[in-house]
Amino acid sequence: MVSGEHMRELSNGLSMPSIGFGTWDLSNENEAKSAVVQAVECGYTLIDGAARYGNEVGVGEGIRSSSLSREELFVTSKVWTNHRDYDSVIEACNKSLKDLKLDYLDLYLIHWPAVSKQYENWKDVNHEVWQALIDLYTQGKVKAIGVSNFNVDHLEALEGSSVMPMVNQIEFHPGFLQEDVRSYCKDHNIVVEGWRPLGLGESLSHEIIWNLAEKYKKNPAQIVLRWCLHKDVVPLPKSRSREHIEQNIDIFDFSLSDDDIALIDTIEGERLGGDPEEAPF
Repeated sequence: MVSGEHMRELSNGLSMPSIGFGTWDLSNENEAKSAVVQAVECGYTLIDGAARYGNEVGVGEGIRSSSLSREELFVTSKVWTNHRDYDSVIEACNKSLKDLKLDYLDLYLIHWPAVSKQYENWKDVNHEVWQALIDLYTQGKVKAIGVSNFNVDHLEALEGSSVMPMVNQIEFHPGFLQEDVRSYCKDHNIVVEGWRPLGLGESLSHEIIWNLAEKYKKNPAQIVLRWCLHKDVVPLPKSRSREHIEQNIDIFDFSLSDDDIALIDTIEGERLGGDPEEAPF
């Protein structure tokens, strides 16, 4: 694997690529396989998946059909919200490994937290799921563990665990910076991954982004993804287009100035996905 800004080091010393390929919404197994193969051909080594996406068989086929060995890839999966007791989490991980036909995962995440609107004992529920991930980690079935869509209070509730999350994957894009969550993660050595880094396309049509694209001779998506790296966020763009897949990872040959980073920070926007406290999962 390449070094330098292409990689991020997790709290346990494991190296993780600084940009990944998202597999959400690639519901057709053949489509998922093809997209993963193309992504690896274009230079991605981090493949971000989840049981909930319903395509892990196809993702696994893509991994095996790719030009890289298993050891050269960093594969992520997530446990869905219908697995919130210890034994069920272990079963869910084993099923993901079976569907992917892998011996281990590089990263395993809690997809969404249990919250107070669902459970009076939400902290206990999250602790039980988290303990299962810790045990999967200590057993070597997963090389690193973390969470997804966890707010600060959800993270704080895990403090005191024998192993703290190494990653928190959250919605992140211009106009939705989640500064409180990112600040907590920075202070606690938790790497932040960003899902939906390009928003739903709104960011790419913003005047600021278009002006910067012209200035740096890059396309708008490349400007936004490079901005993610400057914000210490690992972006997880997804695309079905070979051209876009290739362009989205071509962000290591330029840097944005501090002033231009700050300019992107001023873009106004809102959450586009589910709110962890409100999502009906």
